[in-house]
Amino acid sequence: MRQLLLASIGLALFMTACSGGSTKSSSETSQKKENMFTGAKGEVKIMSLDPGHFHAALVLKTMYDQVNPVVHVYAPDGPDVEDQLARIESYNTRAEDPTSWDLKVYKGADYLEKMLSEKPGNVMNTAGNNAKKTEYILKTIEAGINVLADKPMVIKPEDFPKLEKAFQVADEKELLLYDIMTERHEITTMLQRELSQLPEVFGKLQTGTEEEPAITKESVHHFFKYVSGKPLTRPAWFFDTEQQGEGIVDVNTHLVDLIQWEAFPEVILSKDDVEIMSAKRWTTDLTPEMFTKVTHLENYPDFLQKDIENNVLKVYSNGEINYTLKGIHAKASVIWNFEAPEGAGDTHYSIMRGTLCNLIIQQGEAEGYKPRLYIEFTGDDLKAFAGNLNNGVQGLSEKYPGIELEKLSDTKWALNIPDKYKVGHEAHFGQVTEKYLQYLVDGKLPEWEVPNMIVKYYTTTEGLKKALEE
Repeated sequence: MRQLLLASIGLALFMTACSGGSTKSSSETSQKKENMFTGAKGEVKIMSLDPGHFHAALVLKTMYDQVNPVVHVYAPDGPDVEDQLARIESYNTRAEDPTSWDLKVYKGADYLEKMLSEKPGNVMNTAGNNAKKTEYILKTIEAGINVLADKPMVIKPEDFPKLEKAFQVADEKELLLYDIMTERHEITTMLQRELSQLPEVFGKLQTGTEEEPAITKESVHHFFKYVSGKPLTRPAWFFDTEQQGEGIVDVNTHLVDLIQWEAFPEVILSKDDVEIMSAKRWTTDLTPEMFTKVTHLENYPDFLQKDIENNVLKVYSNGEINYTLKGIHAKASVIWNFEAPEGAGDTHYSIMRGTLCNLIIQQGEAEGYKPRLYIEFTGDDLKAFAGNLNNGVQGLSEKYPGIELEKLSDTKWALNIPDKYKVGHEAHFGQVTEKYLQYLVDGKLPEWEVPNMIVKYYTTTEGLKKALEE
């Protein structure tokens, strides 16, 4: 009997040693199994939480084999969720390539608690009121559910530690917390990044100055616009920066992300790499007529009264951050106008200043409001540069067939890009979702993604703090 007991103890010790000394509880092991994905059809079950922004619907504009067609929606009752349901129904009933989402909808004041207690899915998607989003993310992660969140994940500096905690808990529970960075899939930005990685073409990124940054990103957006071919109705809370967030922490999320992604591709960054030099914020003014046109409401709600002067709504939707990242000067700025000129939409401007050339994206009237990538020589040996540029683009054409150089002057070229790559902003949501689904199968994000998301939101929230001080 004693020999049998000793043998049992020995076997237990051997099994513990083989497992690296692991003493994980059965619940932790079960949690890990629940989070494992294989790419099987329908294994990803989406829960849509408080979908108050049209981006929530754009994630579902296309079907994915890996995603179960049954989507559970949890939201407070009201026009926000009704707009989302109507938009998804339009995708289900469109003539060309209709979707087949089966929505199971819960509407009630306890929508968050209901989702966390029922947990019918393994991935939560949220796009809506940003004042609540950081709390949504943290509580969902603590409940053992993966999160694919629309930007921004945080809008207030005082909530930034809560987001850091969410990433820490996600790591402990082996969950994937990821934000939807659509602009990485815009073709001119992708090719700007590719060209900047060719030292014989770009040289290296300059250090720049606060007056002339090495990399600049500027985005112009519009309150009144069309989505999926229909005029967009904005909820009134969208114009309350306490709920939507100021522009400096909202759209600027994309711009700061692109600066990191292009200037330091796949480099793990830290908060210590960031120094905010200056920042500013200013308002876009909406008349009552403008407000009614975009919200379909006749009067300003009470929560907006704090922002009204002489019957004009003043929204701090514009902002600019000048900062250094690993010593490189950068600028990210966002501007909101009410409505775009005829034939235009949201626009993007970007410049990366290299020691041999500048890589410039412009999207103005001259470009027909379509983004175009220019290469502007700034070095000393033009002949050598022209040859290297031709060779570089030929090399890239193996990855992006059909791209061609167009010479505009002795020192300036444009990169002509086939229409097949210009899929549009709405399609980028599907591209990001596909990438996230693959990360679920991999069981991890690229090692630089989480630290760089933290740095990104540190930059935007610290930028807001600086703008408020100034």
